[in-house]
Amino acid sequence: MDTWTNAKWCDVANLILGAFLFFSPWIFGFDAGPASQNAYVAGIVIAILAIAALAAFAVWEEWLNLIVGLWTLIAPWVLGFQGAKTAMTVHVAVGILVALLAAVEIWMMSQNPPRLTTSR
Repeated sequence: MDTWTNAKWCDVANLILGAFLFFSPWIFGFDAGPASQNAYVAGIVIAILAIAALAAFAVWEEWLNLIVGLWTLIAPWVLGFQGAKTAMTVHVAVGILVALLAAVEIWMMSQNPPRLTTSR
C-alpha cells in the first residue's frame, strides 16, 4: 500500500461517501420521494466514478465528481426536500465532502501533472 497516493485515498473516501449516500435512505428512514431517489442516483454515480478513478486515474473523473458533489449539495433546494432535515443534512454533508475531495485531487494534479514518459 506504500504506492498509494493521496489521490487514491481521496477516491476511497469518495467510494465510501457514495455508498453511504446510496444507503442513507434506509439508514435514516427517508425512503420515499425525491430525497431518496436523488440519494440512490448520486450515490451510485459517486461510487462508480471513484471506482473508475481507482482503476485508471483521469482528471475528467474528478471534474465529474466535483459536479456531482455540487449537485448533491444543492439538491435539497432544487428538488424541494429542504424541509426533510435528515435528508437535507446527509445530502449537504456528503455533497460538501465529495466536492472538496474532488477539488483537492484536481488541485494536486495541477501541482504534479502526470508524466507521459519516464526520465532516465
